[in-house]
Amino acid sequence: MPPKTLSAEAVHASAIVIDTHADTPQRFLDENYDLADALKGGDWNIETARKGNLGAEFFSIWVEPDQYKGHEARRTLELIDAVKQQIAKHPKELMLATSPAEIEQARQQHKIAALMGIEGGQSIENSIGLLRQYYALGVRYMTLTWANSVGWADSSGDVNDKTVQHTTEGLTEFGKDVVYEMNRLGMMVDISHVSDRTFYRTLIISRAPIIASHSSSRAICDAPRNMTDDMIRAVAGSGGPNSRGGVVQVNFYSGFLSQDYRNAYLKMQPEVAKQIQAYKDKAKADGHEADPVEIEKIRTAAANTIPRPPLSILIDHIDHIVKVAGIDHVGLGSDFDGVSGQMPEGINSPADLPKITAALMARGYSAADVKKILGGNLMRVFHEVEATAKELQSVETRPRIGDKQQFAK
Repeated sequence: MPPKTLSAEAVHASAIVIDTHADTPQRFLDENYDLADALKGGDWNIETARKGNLGAEFFSIWVEPDQYKGHEARRTLELIDAVKQQIAKHPKELMLATSPAEIEQARQQHKIAALMGIEGGQSIENSIGLLRQYYALGVRYMTLTWANSVGWADSSGDVNDKTVQHTTEGLTEFGKDVVYEMNRLGMMVDISHVSDRTFYRTLIISRAPIIASHSSSRAICDAPRNMTDDMIRAVAGSGGPNSRGGVVQVNFYSGFLSQDYRNAYLKMQPEVAKQIQAYKDKAKADGHEADPVEIEKIRTAAANTIPRPPLSILIDHIDHIVKVAGIDHVGLGSDFDGVSGQMPEGINSPADLPKITAALMARGYSAADVKKILGGNLMRVFHEVEATAKELQSVETRPRIGDKQQFAK
């Protein structure tokens, strides 16, 4: 008798589902939002996470570089504290996790593992000491840049801006130190948002496999934030000589998934710029600074007028990465609460994650492969990052970081 085929519902229920990017912490601070509340226009709360069998969420610790210039560390610490306050308020639902073992422990206790990842190197204020303290507080990945270059690493968001100072090689010597220290600590190196040059330099420097916490395929949607096929293959080959490679966590934002959506968004930008300037002029005339939150509302309102693409486009990106790099190198990095209302049709919160499982299985993916995509691949990389850290911590003297690693081809 042939083995019984599991339903999509059963496969999803049995998987440890991991999402590597949700921007909800800003809501904790700026809106006094509680995860037991209704969504109130956002994407993520405990109820929807439970409905979608979300096992682990990496909450993004993102500091807006202009609004918090000069006190990036304070905002970073406040966001970290806000995440921990939510965990303290809901101990029966949430558990702070800082390792793969603790993700599994949370699963056994029927809790959602809450992890943290810093989005943007501005948070460390050019201090390796701050980086170490963030790790001590529970941060387990850092995106080297956000949409802004940080002096020691370049961003895809301003790489062509001649008024911004960029590196000559993608990472300065300090940037190399940052990557090495992340490897030594056991903090995953995240290359979502970085420029192509910084991406390739980081691949050479990192001794551990890297992740793209929320990026998609540039072959399908030509956005600088997305990854070329060569970059996807490079992530799959990242790490030391015995590494099984990194993982690309697909972003759910329609502007990174659908070329038609992106084209429509770009077309409306001149009008959006006019609206923003009018708001800034009025704010100045009224004698106060323009509020970045209000500016973002203008952008969001415009984007929400664009028809959302079908769910199939998200599956196309997953499928493409599998074809380019293999089943072991793709996962989910939603950008929940960062792109509210701008995800594919049918994806509005973690409650809709089972739809992805069903769509993958409808395309012929096996239960085992779907479980890798849902979280298994990220768990594997997380384990290897920890193992690399133990190796580096056992070395008394740090090896010189040169142009190439000894194992680099």
